[in-house]
Amino acid sequence: MIRLAYLCVDPGVPVFGSKGASVHVQEIIRSWRALGAEVTVYCTRPGTDIPADLADVRVVVHRIPKGDGAAREQAQATAAAELAAQAIADGATAVYERYSLFSDALARITSALAIPGFLEVNAPLIDEQRIHRSLVDEEGALTVLTRQVAAASRTVCVSEPVATWVKERVASEDQAKVLVVPNGVNVDRIRPTAEAVGIPMVVFVGTLKPWHGVETLIRAKAVASTDWALRIVGDGPEGQRLRELAVAHGAAVEFTGAVTPDLIPAALAGCALAAAPYPEMEDASDQYFSPLKIYEYCAAGLPVVASRVGQVPSIIDDGVTGLLVDPSDPAALAAAIDDLAGAPLARAAMSDAARSLASDHHSWDGVLGRITEGILS
Repeated sequence: MIRLAYLCVDPGVPVFGSKGASVHVQEIIRSWRALGAEVTVYCTRPGTDIPADLADVRVVVHRIPKGDGAAREQAQATAAAELAAQAIADGATAVYERYSLFSDALARITSALAIPGFLEVNAPLIDEQRIHRSLVDEEGALTVLTRQVAAASRTVCVSEPVATWVKERVASEDQAKVLVVPNGVNVDRIRPTAEAVGIPMVVFVGTLKPWHGVETLIRAKAVASTDWALRIVGDGPEGQRLRELAVAHGAAVEFTGAVTPDLIPAALAGCALAAAPYPEMEDASDQYFSPLKIYEYCAAGLPVVASRVGQVPSIIDDGVTGLLVDPSDPAALAAAIDDLAGAPLARAAMSDAARSLASDHHSWDGVLGRITEGILS
């Protein structure tokens, strides 16, 4: 049996939380368990929204005290060392780590135990930290990244831009181990449902932050020429402002507030189509994400109206699984939703195609299979 050490040293990612990163963590754990692995989680922030099917997972926690600057960075490094030491003592036979700043846990574990290690990179964290927060020891962060990639049997990136970012910072002999594997979806947990009777419901799911473009969606609802309802599932820093915007524009919007991952299928049930209105960014390189919400929409059999940015056009086949529109354009977004809201036959065809896309190419079990292929026998 595989005894897997799953590591997440990032204090911004609760293992059992409702944010997208938390969903990602939980689904990868489920897929390892589906392979028959005995999984132990080593983390700095466990979270409290524990799904029933993961309640028996052993969790080892090394909390990081609140703070900023060099002390915080050193605390992350210390946590990584302590968690690695515990995984070594526990006798892991494989290690999987979600890349975190200042964590060299995977390198420590693979060196001590001579076992395969998988490093998952979801974002250019060094750049993000420098630009949006504060980064004291950038050289140290880069050193840790290169050490981790060198130690990993395979480094898995969620998109081509992220893979390019990694390759530009590691030794040439390690670049061949860098693989692109986009995010996935639990196609057993999220399934298509019949549309609710009445006005077509358009849904958005996500934390309400500026880079999700929900403002554009609300403005689109305000200028729509066809009758459709709008449900916004989630909450976040932009929540109050977006509620006020909807009122100011006379747009009838249902705000559900934050929901736990286990309630997402119910939130999608009965909807007719979904929106992913990502905004235009000053720097196109910022569109490096692999959007979990789009895979969830597809698994639910929902045609997706999405912005033509980043990795989105590689997921949504315009006119087949949804419609692509220019970003940050409420009128264009409204027109596309209007078209689909008034075309039930087109929605039905797109629904089937979207579900097939998710189940055939983007299941989490398939994602993990591509990550481990040729390394685990």
